[in-house]
Amino acid sequence: MNRRTLLWMLALGPMAAWAQPGSEPSGPQPELPNESLIIVTRDGQAHRFNVEVASTPQEQTVGLMFRKSLPPDGGMLFDWGGSRESSMWMKNTLIPLDMLFIKQDGTIRSIAENTVPQSLAPITSRGPVRATLELPAGTAVRLGIRVGDRVKERIFGNAE
Repeated sequence: MNRRTLLWMLALGPMAAWAQPGSEPSGPQPELPNESLIIVTRDGQAHRFNVEVASTPQEQTVGLMFRKSLPPDGGMLFDWGGSRESSMWMKNTLIPLDMLFIKQDGTIRSIAENTVPQSLAPITSRGPVRATLELPAGTAVRLGIRVGDRVKERIFGNAE
């Protein structure tokens, strides 16, 4: 593998795993360990979610692919293990999602609302983040979640 290919794979994160022949997932992964997560909006409202945590490259590659539903208070938190650019896509993802890109301190950097199921278009964090949170589409608007709001969870060191 040359340097250019390696840099491309690092930039794409979970999407890069499919660059290897025969590595494409063919079905949903078993439910991952769940943790409680709270999003505190600017008006002081605290919204609790029970999210699966994807922390290994394999878990992150499959993510919510092939799932047919997601509870209103459910989601998946992709823990990148440190601050980095996040690039996601919706290949084999059957349900629309809101993606929240979260900085190291738990602040929401950016939000991609109502992502298109099965799209191959990259969805990027537009800057370094510690984690990406996928929630059912429409959650951000319904709960008034905006850039700058705070996410409280173990990986940000601010869990309650």
